[in-house]
Formats: sequence, C-alpha cells, structure tokens
Amino acid sequence: MQQDESLDSPQMDAADLYREEVITDRRVGSIRVLTPVTAEGATDPGRTVVYVGQAQLMTPAGALPLNFEIPAATLAEAVDKFSEATEQAVERTMQELEEMRREAASSIVLPKGGGEGMGGPGGGFGGGMPGGGFQLP
Repeated sequence: MQQDESLDSPQMDAADLYREEVITDRRVGSIRVLTPVTAEGATDPGRTVVYVGQAQLMTPAGALPLNFEIPAATLAEAVDKFSEATEQAVERTMQELEEMRREAASSIVLPKGGGEGMGGPGGGFGGGMPGGGFQLP
C-alpha cells in the first residue's frame, strides 16, 4: 500500500502479486518463497522469485522477529545463504536498536533550575513536576 492511499480502501496492485510458500527446518527459522503470479494466478516468468528469511532474536524483553530478504536465485541457494543473511539482519537490528536508544536518551529534557529542585514547590526531585521531573518533547 502506498502512503497516499487511504486506510479506508486499500487497493492491491494486480501487476505485483506473489504466491507465498513457507519452507522451514522447524529449528532455526523459515524461508518465505514469493513466486510472482499474474492476476489470474498463473506463474509470471517475467519477474523473479523472492526469498525472505524469518528468524527470532532472543532478547531480555522476549523474542524479536527478524524478516530479511535473501539474495538468491534458487531455494537451495537461499538455504545456503540463510545463516549469513540472518547474521546481517541481526547486525542491522542491533544498530537500529542502538540508534533508537540514543535518540530516546537525547530527547530527555531536564526541568529548568531557578530555585526549584529538591526543596522547591511540590517537594522531592523534579520541582513539583509529575513523572519525576523529566519531560519528553
């Protein structure tokens, strides 16, 4: 769905349809095989098959799903490249999480000094401000 489309009436693109199969070893992850098809459901030989890996990264907060494209021409090649593509997806995800953590840390706004503080209005830390005196913009 494109960004300018209304959520009330999403339209599928009949020229960009895929049939999906899921291949798994029931241990490490799965590979979604996206085979291009026509609007009538016939295989579209003019477009290439897409292989998408799926795995989970275990974190202290629970399982984090990973989805990543595997550059491959065949299923056998996608299976061979699964491990490397997973490692790259984990690296990207860790970088994105670190960037999100940095952005969240840099967006904390401390209240202005001016005599309010530990003994100021409202008492305690934060000068009477709810939430301990920290504000997110």
